[in-house]
Amino acid sequence: MDRVTPVSDEQAISARLDALAGRYGLPADAAPRLRKLLDLVQQSHHSLTAVREPSAGVEVHVADSLAGLDLEPVRAAGLIADLGSGAGFPGLVLAIARPEAQVVLVESVGKKAGFLEEAAEQLQLRNVEVVSGRAEGWDAGRDRCDVVTARALARLDILLEYAAPLLRVDGALVAWKGKRDKGEETAAWKAGKILGMEAPVPTTVPGPDGSERHLYLSRKLRVTPAGCPRRAGRAAKRPLGGSSRT
Repeated sequence: MDRVTPVSDEQAISARLDALAGRYGLPADAAPRLRKLLDLVQQSHHSLTAVREPSAGVEVHVADSLAGLDLEPVRAAGLIADLGSGAGFPGLVLAIARPEAQVVLVESVGKKAGFLEEAAEQLQLRNVEVVSGRAEGWDAGRDRCDVVTARALARLDILLEYAAPLLRVDGALVAWKGKRDKGEETAAWKAGKILGMEAPVPTTVPGPDGSERHLYLSRKLRVTPAGCPRRAGRAAKRPLGGSSRT
């Protein structure tokens, strides 16, 4: 896999965004909106992400988020819930890319949820809703979502427990991950059997720094069992997949 280096100037950033918009067939206003999102992240006084410079963020955040469109469920979803949205990646990027879809950004950290609300307003994204709270407490989302996304949030078996109650049957979790971890995959398989989710299947996508990057797809096969979601924090403290390392 070729190493991708940060673009170095304003013209190069715009050219890269235009190229991404062309590759994914994005709306005409997508590239300038994505550029503005990068600016909002850079200008924020909050500690949203370690990568704030647009020259790096265009790859680390935007290109990485758009890779989700390589998967058919993300391209077709009518309702997407992005868990642990943070600075809006992939949630705000997907909302820009797919204006016909409703995108709910679920974020438990108040300052980050506030940033997401402000960013959605600045970007004039009428298809975005921000939920300030944990996924386990979002009762209005239960059994409704076509796709649940998560990027750098938790290991796969924990993500399955967060996502399963929110997904409709045949909906899908899409999780952004780095290198494959057999222990994590085994734990996810165990949790999936309990939760009525299929074992997550990885798809390799280009990473921003030349390292391996994977999108894991897991479909909901049947109704989520009673008792799920467990109370807030339980999934991370006592994961259904056991004690395999992250």
